[in-house]
Amino acid sequence: MSSQQIPYKIYLSEEEMPKYWYNVKAHMKNARAPFINPATQRPCSKADLRAVFCDECIEQELNDTDELIEIPQGVRDFYKMFRPSPLVRAYYLEKLLDTPAEIYYKFEGNNTSGSHKLNSAAAQAYYAKKQGLRSITTETGAGQWGTALAMAAAFYGLRLDVFMVKVSAEQKPYRKEVIRTYGANVVPSPSETTAAGRKILKEFPGTGGSLGCAISEAVERARETEGCRYVLGSVLDHVLLHQTVIGLEAKTALEKYGVTPDIVIGCVGGGSNFGGLIAPYMGERLQGKNEIEFIGAEPASCPSMTRGKFAYDFCDSARTTPLAKMYTLGCGFMPSPNHAGGLRYHGMSPVVSQLYHDGYMRAVAVEQSKVFQSAVMFAKCEGILPAPESAHAICAAVDEALECKREGRKKTILFGLTGTGYFDLGAYKQYNDGTMTDYIPTEADLAKGFSTIPRCAVNEGLL
Repeated sequence: MSSQQIPYKIYLSEEEMPKYWYNVKAHMKNARAPFINPATQRPCSKADLRAVFCDECIEQELNDTDELIEIPQGVRDFYKMFRPSPLVRAYYLEKLLDTPAEIYYKFEGNNTSGSHKLNSAAAQAYYAKKQGLRSITTETGAGQWGTALAMAAAFYGLRLDVFMVKVSAEQKPYRKEVIRTYGANVVPSPSETTAAGRKILKEFPGTGGSLGCAISEAVERARETEGCRYVLGSVLDHVLLHQTVIGLEAKTALEKYGVTPDIVIGCVGGGSNFGGLIAPYMGERLQGKNEIEFIGAEPASCPSMTRGKFAYDFCDSARTTPLAKMYTLGCGFMPSPNHAGGLRYHGMSPVVSQLYHDGYMRAVAVEQSKVFQSAVMFAKCEGILPAPESAHAICAAVDEALECKREGRKKTILFGLTGTGYFDLGAYKQYNDGTMTDYIPTEADLAKGFSTIPRCAVNEGLL
C-alpha cells in the first residue's frame, strides 16, 4: 500500500482495544531465571512473595505458559478513559531528516499522568482493591509512575504512599503536586521515615537517592502496614505484561495498512514499556515468524544493559527484596543526578534481560545532550514535547533513520513515545541554557557498583 494512503494518525475504535494481555514468556526459548529467596538461596514460592505483592500479580508473575491473560472488565472500563492511544506516522520528522525510512510512534501521553504508566497502575490498583486491601505503597523516579498510581488509587478508593527519588522531587515539584492532588502522600527518598532510608542516608550523606533506595522504603512500609501491599511501575514480569496493550494496539493499527516494522525501538530504564511495546512482535520472532530488529535505548549515565553484568542481584538498595537475575550495575550503584528521568534504575527487567542475553535484541547507550537535541528536534517538527525518557527512543530512532539515508535503504521504524515532558522543563531549561552536562560512569564507578552484587550460591554457580 502506498505510504501516501496512510493517515498521519491511526486510531482504533473502543471495540478494538485489547481484551487480553500478551505473555511473551510463553514463547521464550530460555525462561527467565526464577526469583531467589536470599535467606534460603532457593527459588521464591508464592508464600515468599505474598507478604509484599498482591495475590493476582503474583499469579501473573509466575505464569510462564499462557500466551493470553484476560484483562478484567473493571480494568478495561478504566482503560476506556484514555485508550486506545494513537499511532502516528512521523511524516514531518521523516521530511526533516530527509530519510527514506518510514517512522511511526505509539503515543502514550494522552492522560493526566502523561505516560504509559497508567496501563499497569490501573491493573495493580484494581487487584489490590479486589483483594480487600486498604492501602498500597510504591516508589517513583521522575514521578510519572507515582502520578499514574495516584490516579488509579483515587479511582479505586485506596490510600497510597509514594516514595519519590529525592532529586526528582526537587527537580519536579509540580509532578509531586499532581500526585498530592489525587490524594497520595509523597515522601522524598531516602527519608528518615524508614529504617532503610535512615541506613542509606548514613551510608550516602546528601545523596539524591535512586529507585533502588525508594523501593527499599516502599517495601518496608508495605511489610509493616496491615492491609497494605507494595506495587511497582516497572521491572517485574506482571508490569511488563500490563504494558503489552501498547504493542498489541500498535500491531493492530499497523496491520490495518499492511505495515510490519523492520525495527522496533523503546527507551529502557526498568524495561516494562519497552517489553510491552515489543512483546507481540517478539513473540512472533521467537516462533520464527519475523526478523524484526529490537533496540533498547538507555542513558549512558545508567547503562545497565550495555555495561552491566548478567547476575542475580537485589532489586533494591537496602537488599530486602528477592534476588532477580538481570543485567545490573549493582544494587548499590548510585546514578548521577542528571535528567535521565525515570531511567535511573540499577537493573533491568528479567524478561528483557534474558531476551537481550539470548541475542534477540540490542541496546544502545545515549548521552543526555544528544537526547535533548533529538527531543527539541522532535518537538519542533511533530508538535509534542517529549519526556526525557521518551527522547532516548527518539534519539535511537533518528540514528536508525539517518543510517537508512546513508545506506539508501527504506526501512519501517516503530518507536514508543512513552509520555510528555511538560513536568521536565527544568531539564529543558538546562539544555536551552547550555548548562547540561553529560555524565558517563568511569570503570571505577562501575566497579564500585558491581562490588555490591551479592556473592551468593546462585552467582557462584553452586546452585
